[in-house]
Amino acid sequence: MIKIYGIKNCDTVRKTLRWFSEQGVAVQFVDFKKEPPSPELIQQWIALLGWESLVNKRGTTWRKLPEQTKTALDSLTAIALIEQQPSLIKRPLIELQGQVWIGFDLQQFAHIISRES
Repeated sequence: MIKIYGIKNCDTVRKTLRWFSEQGVAVQFVDFKKEPPSPELIQQWIALLGWESLVNKRGTTWRKLPEQTKTALDSLTAIALIEQQPSLIKRPLIELQGQVWIGFDLQQFAHIISRES
């Protein structure tokens, strides 16, 4: 089953969930606010995507971080920081059969649906 991770009141996540629903595709939604990802899951995502791709540097959470934290970030420190502040993860994060995709992309969504079949 397709898992979609994000924050329930994020516009992009809502748009993503609506799109999958309109396609008649059942998904499992995981809200970062209610179920923060484990360090192991974050590490797995970083291994697949790289921490630079996983961290949302355009969001409010990133902008509020001290400059020293931002410049010292690497794959190890990113795990701890994301664990503390899961809002740093780009959304939506979609997981299926050991693969992970980030962001709102209709072509990508169509590809994901075709893989699930």
